[in-house]
Amino acid sequence: MKEKQEGGKIQMTYYIGTDHAGFKLKAFVIAFLQERGFKVVDFAPQNEERVDYPDYAKKVCEAIDSQFCRGILICGSGIGMSIAANRFKHIRAALCTDAYMAKMARAHNDANVLCMGERISGIGEVESILEAFISSDFEGGRHLKRVEKLNNLS
Repeated sequence: MKEKQEGGKIQMTYYIGTDHAGFKLKAFVIAFLQERGFKVVDFAPQNEERVDYPDYAKKVCEAIDSQFCRGILICGSGIGMSIAANRFKHIRAALCTDAYMAKMARAHNDANVLCMGERISGIGEVESILEAFISSDFEGGRHLKRVEKLNNLS
């Protein structure tokens, strides 16, 4: 597990991955998370040279190994990253373009990876998406059975 104790409380770790089309948004996302006390691991490229998004989705998804870590993937539209991430059995990736989607992704689907599109959402919208994603908890209840079924799909 990759969690860390902070004053008796477990600290959530966020793994970040982007391709070249999501590179500029990465710095904002990392700063946003760090300002709120989260540990951030940057798997994204370090410049805007063209790369393939599946490679970065794989790095993030393979690192997620407990309930105390989540991923954020960013490409141009968010679509490619979400498709790639959902190929991993233990991943429930949600492409979110507004705060309501991010809240529901956590509350009803127990999403552990947030996907966004740098070419789709502006900084203000991204901030509200991130806030909704990090502050929403899985409701369980009637949703638990559905998430368990997702986890058992081949």
